[in-house]
Amino acid sequence: MSEQAAHPGTAVAVPTQISPLRWLRAFVRTPYFAIWPATALLFAVSPILASGSLDGSALLGMLPFAAILALVAAGQTLIVQQGGLDLSVPGMVSLSAVIVSKYPQGSDGRLLAAVAIALGACALAALISGIAITRFGITPLIATLGVNALLTGAVLQYTSGSASDPAPPALVDLASGKVAGIPNTVVIAVVLIALATFVVRRTILGRRFVAAGASPRAAVAAGIRVREHQLGTYVVAGLLYAAAGILLAGFLETPGLQPGQQYLLPSIAAVVLGGTALTGGSGSVAATAVGALFLTQLNQVVLGMGAASSVQLLIQGLIIALGMGLRNVPWAAVRRALPSGRVPTSQRSD
Repeated sequence: MSEQAAHPGTAVAVPTQISPLRWLRAFVRTPYFAIWPATALLFAVSPILASGSLDGSALLGMLPFAAILALVAAGQTLIVQQGGLDLSVPGMVSLSAVIVSKYPQGSDGRLLAAVAIALGACALAALISGIAITRFGITPLIATLGVNALLTGAVLQYTSGSASDPAPPALVDLASGKVAGIPNTVVIAVVLIALATFVVRRTILGRRFVAAGASPRAAVAAGIRVREHQLGTYVVAGLLYAAAGILLAGFLETPGLQPGQQYLLPSIAAVVLGGTALTGGSGSVAATAVGALFLTQLNQVVLGMGAASSVQLLIQGLIIALGMGLRNVPWAAVRRALPSGRVPTSQRSD
């Protein structure tokens, strides 16, 4: 608490602090809050819907996939905040997974070089997407779709169309290991997502990033280099995709040719579940990560109930459709049309 001035006539600058209760009230009003109680509710009813879905083995099998999806969805969130949508996710994840599996040839000594190559290749591919969008004015959907085709071709060329080699033992140990009972994949994902959240929320760079996505014209007028921020966003997202592919290769041990094919639609669904508008602007990487956890657990429950795996695609498509539809509802007009329940002043009794 700040002290009062000794002299009554002296003005004192009192630092304002937001109380935890006030911060919580403000957070509840944001579009990023709903996914937290929804995820808690899902975990509460999971044993009822599918027995054994919260067993230790089930959770340890689910959490690594949730962490990998969270990394992919975090990159997608950053792209969406800049008004884009990245369709190169499958190619990015697949390329990085194949490189760290095939290049080392089973040798741990070549693993670091393979990781560097995978990160560099995905960053370069993301840079190509960013240049096509920011310098040549190509629509993000078209640019990233074209890059994804190039990456898919590169994977087939590199592997000669045959199944990829098993990942090196050191990578397998890293991806399947645990720290205090928590899978390493979860620890790595939490660290990277916390870092991204801190940069976006607490730094000048992050505030400029949000401003560039919310209103590019206003940001340019304010002296913000919008193109550079958009270009950097694609590169950072590419690195997150590469990290996800590397962890996926280690966890699966033998990832196959196209392990990233299953991550495009879920990454978009997780963004929608986290409350980030697909129209760009503000968003929450942390809420998206919780959305990835929700989606992964929901898929596990659906399969535990005996439903076909195709139901997962239906659920993901429905989530995206509902998310986009609800965003277009004029909620302000709806609230004005609803009766307020207040008694007019003229009708109040004394």
